[in-house]
Amino acid sequence: MPFGEQPAYLRVAGDLRKKIADGVLAPHARLPSQARIRAEYGVSDTVALEARKVLMAEGLVEGRSGSGTYVRELPLPRRIARTGYRAIGESTPFRQEQSDESVKGTWESRSEQEDASPGTAERLGIVPGERVMRTRYLFRMEGDPAMLSTSWEPLGLTGRTPVMLPEEGPLGGRGVVERMAAIDVVVDNVAEEVGSRPGRAEETLELGGVPGHAVLVVSRTYYAGGRPVETADVVVPADRFRLAYRLPVK
Repeated sequence: MPFGEQPAYLRVAGDLRKKIADGVLAPHARLPSQARIRAEYGVSDTVALEARKVLMAEGLVEGRSGSGTYVRELPLPRRIARTGYRAIGESTPFRQEQSDESVKGTWESRSEQEDASPGTAERLGIVPGERVMRTRYLFRMEGDPAMLSTSWEPLGLTGRTPVMLPEEGPLGGRGVVERMAAIDVVVDNVAEEVGSRPGRAEETLELGGVPGHAVLVVSRTYYAGGRPVETADVVVPADRFRLAYRLPVK
């Protein structure tokens, strides 16, 4: 196929996508049937079917059992600010993940001990199998599920201290920086990597999304003098949120 020339099913999908973007096919409108696409574009059943599959895979339309395929109402992406890490003060887990002061939110959590997997051990600079505290969070913005986070802290550092459980004790729910300071560990650096992948079924169930749709994954690690003290994966629905960074210029 010559460079720049598209297969027929992509040309059809592109035209339907434009109609959705322009509002010709409005949210909740029924997508033209396979027979109508075939007749309107002069293509085969196979091409019409593949074009519909493309739009479904892109999350622009959804199938309704016994009814047909309809245009999805796409949410306006909301902003998650990933800057403004605090040393001491209002450094709650929610503020740790969303630094925009105007955004209000809550969280649920559950902690349990486990053996560090090879991947977790590498991120924490410990030996695989060493005990870590794993904490899973579900964050809500104005009541709606927004983010999932799974964090790991080495029990060789926090074990048998008042901050061993991130959400319990005198500093429960105060965030990594303040909790570590309480055991004389000064967090001075944080590193983040952002990637994307298809959402897993259990993640999208908790976040109210569609399995297979893309999620953003922020892999974050807090350091104290070069030593990793906490690492976490933050999962955000890519169709509903945007990550915003503001970085200082030195």
